[in-house]
Amino acid sequence: MLAVLAHRTPTFSDPFSGIQMWFPIDLHCHSTASDGGHSPSQLVQLAHQNGLKYLALTDHDTCAGLGEAREAAAEQGVELINGIELSSIWANCGIHVVGLGMDPDHPSMQQAQAQQKQARIKRSEQIDQALQQRGMTGVLERARQFGATDALGRPHFAQAMVQLGYVDTEVEAFNRYLGSGKEGDIRCHWPSLATVIGWIKESGGVAVLAHPLKYDLNWRRLRLMLNDFVAAGGGAIEVSYGGENPHRIIDLVRIAREHGLKMSVGSDFHRSEFHWSRLGKYPPIKGDFDPVWQEWGIELEAG
Repeated sequence: MLAVLAHRTPTFSDPFSGIQMWFPIDLHCHSTASDGGHSPSQLVQLAHQNGLKYLALTDHDTCAGLGEAREAAAEQGVELINGIELSSIWANCGIHVVGLGMDPDHPSMQQAQAQQKQARIKRSEQIDQALQQRGMTGVLERARQFGATDALGRPHFAQAMVQLGYVDTEVEAFNRYLGSGKEGDIRCHWPSLATVIGWIKESGGVAVLAHPLKYDLNWRRLRLMLNDFVAAGGGAIEVSYGGENPHRIIDLVRIAREHGLKMSVGSDFHRSEFHWSRLGKYPPIKGDFDPVWQEWGIELEAG
């Protein structure tokens, strides 16, 4: 168990906001292979500039950026951990599961990417239809300019809606049309939570529940979901991630212990203009915890 003390002074700091980084590791971020703003190689370079030694590229439903990221990591002296973030459904709630350390060429991971690609294509068409019913035409065509067809997501639609003048900001696009419970929040094509966990485990990876407090779940339902997550083979939970309230981290650590889960961290970085998330930035963790990165022989201490 690794003891993390709140009063210790970290070695690494985020130059953008002054919020301190406790470990030179980030296990959740995105590139242009899905809905990020940096190419995989640019993302690795940014990680190096920010003092990170270990990075997992976890694009939505695709491993397409891992090859480029690995080449850049070798040049920058950053250790890259294979990753992916898979979309799923539990009790009619969209849940994201990060896969870490899996083999992207394993048949199960190839199946995962192929099935998720088709799900995203169908979902994109339905989102476009929903927006057309609100008088917004041409959004899908414009969205395809921002992202690969097999990884098209709601952020790409938001960018397109801004460019076409239907909304003033991407935040407005989500608040009015694309966010949870809105007409553009299409979930019906995602596989079950147990299915995506199976894909990750079969390909040699660890299934990590991503940003657990970002779902529309109260504490009771979160615990129920975690019971199913563990039963299906889930192995870890993000206890600290970009944009989360630092005061809730101790609750997540407690829940992780209750369910026997290893603990992960990650910024959920997408783009530099998103000030709530910077690569390598997440709230400090208080108390003793069992880090998931020890699965790959990585030993870290808070600075």
